[in-house]
Amino acid sequence: MAKPELMDYDEALARFEPVIGLEVHVELSTATKMFSPTPNPAAGHHDAEPNTFVGPVDLGLPGTLPVVNAEAVKFSMQLGLALGCEIAEESGFARKNYFYPDNPKNYQISQYDDPIAFDGSVEVELGDGTVFHVPIERAHMEEDAGKLTHMGGSTGRIQGAEASLVDYNRAGVPLVEIVTRPIFGGEERTPELAAAYVSTIRDIVRALGVSEARMERGNLRCDANVSLRPRGEEKLGIRTETKNVNSFRAIERAVRYEIQRQAAILAGGGTVTQETRHWHEDTGRTSPGRPKSDADDYRYFPEPDLMPLRPDRAFVDELRAALPEQPVLRRRRLKAEWGFTDLEFQDIVNGGLLDAVDETVALGASAAGAKKWWMGELSRIANERQLQPTDLATPAQVAEIEQLISEGVVNDKLARQVLEGVLAGEGTPREVVESRGLAVVSDDGPLIEAIDAALAAQPDVLEKIRDGKVQAAGAVIGAVMKAMAGKADAGRVRELILERAAQ
Repeated sequence: MAKPELMDYDEALARFEPVIGLEVHVELSTATKMFSPTPNPAAGHHDAEPNTFVGPVDLGLPGTLPVVNAEAVKFSMQLGLALGCEIAEESGFARKNYFYPDNPKNYQISQYDDPIAFDGSVEVELGDGTVFHVPIERAHMEEDAGKLTHMGGSTGRIQGAEASLVDYNRAGVPLVEIVTRPIFGGEERTPELAAAYVSTIRDIVRALGVSEARMERGNLRCDANVSLRPRGEEKLGIRTETKNVNSFRAIERAVRYEIQRQAAILAGGGTVTQETRHWHEDTGRTSPGRPKSDADDYRYFPEPDLMPLRPDRAFVDELRAALPEQPVLRRRRLKAEWGFTDLEFQDIVNGGLLDAVDETVALGASAAGAKKWWMGELSRIANERQLQPTDLATPAQVAEIEQLISEGVVNDKLARQVLEGVLAGEGTPREVVESRGLAVVSDDGPLIEAIDAALAAQPDVLEKIRDGKVQAAGAVIGAVMKAMAGKADAGRVRELILERAAQ
């Protein structure tokens, strides 16, 4: 496939106004699926063997009937309220009809013209503090489809594949689809705004505790709609929808690419095709999918097996009153409390470690100490193992390591060995210190013996210190630390050397 011509980004922005719309799908972490008693693989079973979390209702077998998951409805209302939406006094389900191998019933139970939540707004803050208000059209409930794995091709996509395998574990998993209205005003920061919006949705979802919201696991998926219109025109341009973009960086890159691609087409007198498109991380490009379907193509009609939902208004008010702090306000508060620079704080946010650091600080660690472990050693090890830092350790474990350091039980070097033992499954940090014998030696007797041995090998050090060259003590401290395998209390060693020099 020939590489499409791209217009320079700045030139594209000078000639056209970008307009985006974002559809974010959130898998809910309920115990069971949306309309069946089958256990929900999105609730901690993401690595389950294919087709092991499947029941008759999920497969649409004859004689089966759906039953609405009450917890999913509650989670959906909580999410709608957190998005600033109104909760419908009555909402219902509809059948969205289409054939695809991962959709065994040949229709999806969704919501069409009466969603559970509508007319909201989300405050999105960019890295430099600029705030955008993104309008939310609706947040509706539906069930997820299964998952296809394409075999035999070089890219893992359907193009060029020799066969496709279907896993129905995901079929019937509860979803909330959050749909924005057209988003104007992003201008040159439109790609950044798109990524920041999805990040904000992730933060809201995690704060509510209704989903793991892991993009790499498909708990959170984004479809990015992009269109351009010539400067000064009111009519919106034809849009494309880039499907299932699975990282914040990819969202930003895909939106930017589509702006440049569409600008080149329009400037050349062409017409943008309304279609779905696929994002290719390896090439940084999108490619055509299928012509974009409109609502009429899905032949929506009311789901005959499910009654309308009429939430109790007092219950809705209770949910509203119990909402957690908004992510934007929380980040501002934590940044001020922790005293981090904009760059330091943004690194934590970008690393997806804000919750981990916050929980670690809440358990008694300093903000600097929590940041050091999560952004340093744990991130390094996680990167080597292709995991997330939070897959390796818990905030409680990190806080306990920091406590051991503050108590003087271990120093920084020994603490790394403690972490190594914790990650190896040897127990709590204190248990690892005990079993490995990692506690710092602060008893003067063994320290004095090691100092005497080091001074005997470097007899001129004391004279240098007496002459005012206090830094000469460093050589002896290093020798003592080496002799004691890093277990000496360096501060106490320094005090004892200076005492010797003063005699």
